[in-house]
Amino acid sequence: MATLGLMSPLDPLEILQVIGYSIGALLPLWMLFQLVTHRSKLTSIERILAALALTMGGWHTSNLVVTLHSLFDLGFDTWTTLLRVADTVAVVSITFAYSFLLHVHLHLWANAQGRPLTRSERVRVYLCYVPTVFLLIAVPQLWSGDYAPMFTKLSFFVIPFAFWIAYVLGLIALTELLIARKSNNPSETRIMRTLAASFIGIGVVIFAALAAGVGEGTIAGEYLKTIANLGSLLPSVLLAYYIYRYRYLEIIIEESLIVVTFATVVLTVYVFGIRTIGDWMTQRYGIRPGLVEALLILALALLAAPLRGWLAQRFHKLFEREAALYKEIVARIGSYAGQYKDLSDLLHFVEERTTGALGLRRLKIFAGESEPWVNSVLEKSRENDWQPVEDDPLLTDQGFKLAYPLRREDNVEGLLALDAASASLTPDVRSILGLLADQIALAIDDSRLLEENLRLERELAERERLAALGRMAATVAHEIKNPLSAIKSIAQVMREDESLRNEYERDLGLIVGETDRLSQSVTQLLSFARKESSASQPSSVDELLRSVVDLFRANAREQGIVLDCEVRVEAELAGKSVSALRDALSNLLLNALQATPQGGRVELIAAASNGDLLISVQDSGSGVPADLRERIWEPFFTTRQRGTGLGLAIVRKRVQEVGGTASLESSNGRGALFQLRVPL
Repeated sequence: MATLGLMSPLDPLEILQVIGYSIGALLPLWMLFQLVTHRSKLTSIERILAALALTMGGWHTSNLVVTLHSLFDLGFDTWTTLLRVADTVAVVSITFAYSFLLHVHLHLWANAQGRPLTRSERVRVYLCYVPTVFLLIAVPQLWSGDYAPMFTKLSFFVIPFAFWIAYVLGLIALTELLIARKSNNPSETRIMRTLAASFIGIGVVIFAALAAGVGEGTIAGEYLKTIANLGSLLPSVLLAYYIYRYRYLEIIIEESLIVVTFATVVLTVYVFGIRTIGDWMTQRYGIRPGLVEALLILALALLAAPLRGWLAQRFHKLFEREAALYKEIVARIGSYAGQYKDLSDLLHFVEERTTGALGLRRLKIFAGESEPWVNSVLEKSRENDWQPVEDDPLLTDQGFKLAYPLRREDNVEGLLALDAASASLTPDVRSILGLLADQIALAIDDSRLLEENLRLERELAERERLAALGRMAATVAHEIKNPLSAIKSIAQVMREDESLRNEYERDLGLIVGETDRLSQSVTQLLSFARKESSASQPSSVDELLRSVVDLFRANAREQGIVLDCEVRVEAELAGKSVSALRDALSNLLLNALQATPQGGRVELIAAASNGDLLISVQDSGSGVPADLRERIWEPFFTTRQRGTGLGLAIVRKRVQEVGGTASLESSNGRGALFQLRVPL
């Protein structure tokens, strides 16, 4: 047996075998160790992934043992049992590995559609393990007779097994492509398609090497067979990706992959590069053995830190999806005021970007006034200390799986609801969604404050404008009122003269009527110009309403209109409320009588409502057009040719002075219903 020191340098095939099988053994076994040590209880798919890691590690470890036995030229007499054990582990591992691959892909396909396994898929799970029955024949064959390599002992099984492997790899490649089509994440789609293409490629290589016997007995055939054996590294890549992507173990394997890749590069450069270059320069130029190797090792040491940094940077780009999403959305939210016209644009961006980046099926943000089911979900979250609500019937009925409350301090701003496959909602994704919910709540609250400030600014500007109009109106009214009184008095005196009355009765009546109308308009101007009504004597609700109605009853009778008053509350009103309501009701009744045709009806009803006095004035006119429902409250806006447009403005102003509200509740073509609400 040759000693290690006298061995010839490794050829490229041997280097490929040693490095490939070493990585193939260590990487899945390391992930299996992480799987077992980081979880107290494994789920069904985690158990399959653990078994897959064990079989991958067993297959490559067995190949590594056989390769090292050959490299060290240890012979067969002493090591026969070890070689039989290695071959047995290899056969059992590779047989179960492809069954586990099919099994795990059935789960991944079901998870991609957000459902459990169907009955037919559960049957297919059992069918995945049918090929393992051949182990009952294969394992005893390995231990019978004299020792021979695994492929020699089981040569009659190689071709059928190659067909089985090709079928499995083709089927899981198709599954990866279907999962890629369903994914909303471009990065995941690219990885799935790359894996699918790799599975197809390695399937072709395995079929060519084992079933077709391409290159049999040549060095090319040995390379092809080694690559076929190393093809099972691909499931290890798949395993690593899904452990990261779905965080089954709640661990990060980024650093492990960096270390393994760095070690592989260094080992390859040393064994294949430094040793080969050193031996060549010693033989060619007679340089002292070991000198070139030492210099090259020094250069490799100097390049180690930059190389590791470059690898870390490359791997980091594969693992920064959630962090990049969070940074981008937070940046957009921070610049919301300058980029988006309103809050809905920002929320639409967050919905689209988050759905695509996290691979969700659907995401919707409900802000402001929401549907009743949203309020019910928020109530459930509040009862559970504002934790997310998941798989609740209220959500599933609306097509959602998970919901986060949008809260800022004590303010509840809305709800973030989403639908996704269970496997996609990893701890990292949930953490990102929770942080985004906080940021969205902040944006909504800021938007609400901004809108409130704008509303107050507009209201202040409107008040200043109305104050200026009021001062102008008071001045104009004061200048007009006295001349009007003089004109009316002169016309009335002239009507008392019999000769003038006979000749100018119609004209004098017109003058008196027009001066009365102008006087009423001036009175409205003065009423609008006043900052607030002067306080009257306290009065009961019944007394106030009937006194106002009595003022208009004669006018209603002349027009053939029925005027009803119904008081359903007994309460006293303060003097300020009495004065304000008298002004408001006078204007409302005047408008109602003007809008109601002959033979119509005007009703005034007073009742108590949640501690307030609610007064309704209903007419039977044509109502208010929908496009004018808000404009009717504006000062000087009127639809009548001879109106001042101040009646409803005075109504709202007077009611607001005593802490109440005035509103148009309905206008359906059968009349308008105005309501005044003031505190009792």
